[in-house]
Amino acid sequence: MKIKGYGKMTALAMVTSMIVLLTAACGNGSNNKGNAGSSPNSEARAVTGERVELTFWNGFTGPDRPAYEALVQKFNDSQPNIHVKMDITPWDTLLAKLPTSWMTGEGPDMAAFSYSLIPKYAKSNLILPLDELYKGDLTEEMFPQGLTEVLKYEGKWYAAPANFATLMLYYNKDLFKAAGLDPEKPPTTWAEWQDAIIKTTKTSGNDKQYGLVLADHATIPMWPILVWGNGGDFEAEGQSKMLDPKTVEAFKVWSDLVNNKEITPTGLTGAEADKLFQSGKAAMEMNGPWMTAGYTSAGLNYDVAPIPVGPGGPVTLADSVALVAGKNTKHKAEILAFMKFWNSKESQEYLSLNSGFPPTRTDMLDNEKLKENAFVPKFAATSSSARFYLSGLENYANINDEAIVPAIQFITINKKIVEEVLQNADKTLSGLLSGK
Repeated sequence: MKIKGYGKMTALAMVTSMIVLLTAACGNGSNNKGNAGSSPNSEARAVTGERVELTFWNGFTGPDRPAYEALVQKFNDSQPNIHVKMDITPWDTLLAKLPTSWMTGEGPDMAAFSYSLIPKYAKSNLILPLDELYKGDLTEEMFPQGLTEVLKYEGKWYAAPANFATLMLYYNKDLFKAAGLDPEKPPTTWAEWQDAIIKTTKTSGNDKQYGLVLADHATIPMWPILVWGNGGDFEAEGQSKMLDPKTVEAFKVWSDLVNNKEITPTGLTGAEADKLFQSGKAAMEMNGPWMTAGYTSAGLNYDVAPIPVGPGGPVTLADSVALVAGKNTKHKAEILAFMKFWNSKESQEYLSLNSGFPPTRTDMLDNEKLKENAFVPKFAATSSSARFYLSGLENYANINDEAIVPAIQFITINKKIVEEVLQNADKTLSGLLSGK
């Protein structure tokens, strides 16, 4: 599944290419402190009316792109002295050039990227702290608690939310009906879900059909939901949880469905999983609100429902793209104005209605107008059970790409024994967490 236009950013593997660059930047942190505030001329420009152009790099290339472009245009129309110029490229292209551009004293005034990159960029002094953003029109209490935590690094704010999303279960109503399932009653428990998955899977003949497509790389993470749903985890308080009995059990349960029931092709990217669902070759998929516009325009007869509840209780994945200020900007005051506009009630209402994303703000959940887009209240209602994956870890990409994704692939593609694979993954993850 492409993440919010994420072509999608790494989804996970793509960030590894910049780890060396960012690590090198850490050694020069003390030399960057002079850039930690707005330019002395920022207020003067506001008084004299001098026009300021803010450059804004992002990867909003997906179906929700028009909504973001329109919001930026609304800001530009409302500001006589500030103009935001967007540069939209695929996320992998953006992330390949962004750290180098900032380290060489260039780059954009602001950028958007996954919350998972905030610790690395903040530690490397490539982005500015934004504590003053939350002392006026915006306050911490306006946002979900999990979201506020991932926008900080070592107690300081470094970002504003560009969006906030949760994953839900997309299901094809026609395939449900053909399998003898009630399309108006999606599964609510793991037992019902696994039954529906098996009933909508067809493994014989040329016309194969998959009950639940699961991507394992270049995607928003799907397997964490399955592990969390059983009460397991990958990491907690700096320690590996790969050998936790509930984690092991989760892998056994779901890998059995993948390997023996053939509920999904293996080795899928997010884009490949999306294509199977959109083409009617898959009955279910876990995805975010960014795909509602595309699936609807394709004429797919589908709906969304909360992720069915497993033994570990209700849970889903939270995700967010963050807005950050580059260390070289001379226009911090103008950036703060843009971030406040973006997260105002009016702007969030517009984005929600035109993208399907729930608002970033929790004080808007009872907004009647948001019901004009039927998907918005459904996604918003799951925010209380949403968790961020590997939040706050500076080596997020290494942990995901070197320990977790390989474990998933060894189990599902190579059909290796779960316990043996997780023992090796535990060693790798423990080493990464300890810095060894």
